Amino acid sequence: MEKNIATIHTLAVGMPQELHYGNGRTVITGIKKQAVPEVYLAACGFEGDDVADKKHHGGPDRAVCLYPAEHYPQWEQELGKTLPVAAFGENLTVTNMTEADICIGDIYKIGETVIQITQGRVPCSTIDKYTEANILLKRLIETGYTGFLARVLEEGTIYADSPIELIEKDPARISVLYCNEVYFQNKDAEAMQRILAVDALADEWKQKLAKRIQVLQSRVAK
Repeated sequence: MEKNIATIHTLAVGMPQELHYGNGRTVITGIKKQAVPEVYLAACGFEGDDVADKKHHGGPDRAVCLYPAEHYPQWEQELGKTLPVAAFGENLTVTNMTEADICIGDIYKIGETVIQITQGRVPCSTIDKYTEANILLKRLIETGYTGFLARVLEEGTIYADSPIELIEKDPARISVLYCNEVYFQNKDAEAMQRILAVDALADEWKQKLAKRIQVLQSRVAK
């Protein structure tokens, strides 16, 4: 198989359920996914899949979560243990689709569906709780290996062996990794403007970056 051909490593879905962690603590979360052979993807997300925290997860701009399979060996080596299937709560664990290569606005055909990349995934502490690793969230942010999210342009069924085809590369070529670096360091207004100029960017990121730019510009004005 050619190195640059993107493929599905795992297709997974799951509904919110109680997760036990730490000293008898619990949280309701949709992070735990199970591999499936096929599933229907609608504009609001996959059938049989949902999130518990509607404020920070889910919605049309975040209907699909993807994570590169290539990162798993690094995290397993750092943590000294095997990670579960779809350990980051992703629906699609994919190969040859890393944050450095995928750009905001890129459009892909996967099975019967067409999706568009909207933002880098902003990881939360549930990842540490689920994987029982208190450094993983910090490392995801440090490396920018967060995975990414997409909206659905055409609904349909995705199969575990569905091909992934790049339909259109966004002309701005703003990579997810670049966005993550800018988003998490929060200091470069010019870089934020470049990201903000990409029309396909998720609305929440547009709002957050616009506010951050205002704050940075007001500081300069003073």
